[in-house]
Amino acid sequence: MKILFDQGTPVPLRNYLPNHTIETVYEKGWSNLKNGDLLTQAEAEGFDALITTDQNLRYQQNLSGRRIAVVVLLTTNWPRIKNNVALVVQAVYKLRLGSYEEIDFP
Repeated sequence: MKILFDQGTPVPLRNYLPNHTIETVYEKGWSNLKNGDLLTQAEAEGFDALITTDQNLRYQQNLSGRRIAVVVLLTTNWPRIKNNVALVVQAVYKLRLGSYEEIDFP
């Protein structure tokens, strides 16, 4: 699966998703793209999923009809995510094109 990490997504998370191709918005040079343009560009470049920490994304964007799956991490705190990384791995494993998933961390 080809996954795009949005700004705010902890980059060390990529080490826990070794069977996937992962790039960041920064690496792609897309840091200035707004959410709608970012989703469109990611779909055009063949990304299957976007992992983001933007909790307002689904309220700001119409996600229906999108092919890209969206996973929202409800924290940017890397220690909390790392201690519960299995939640992210499991969510990525179950993704379907166009799906939307929020992950809360204890």
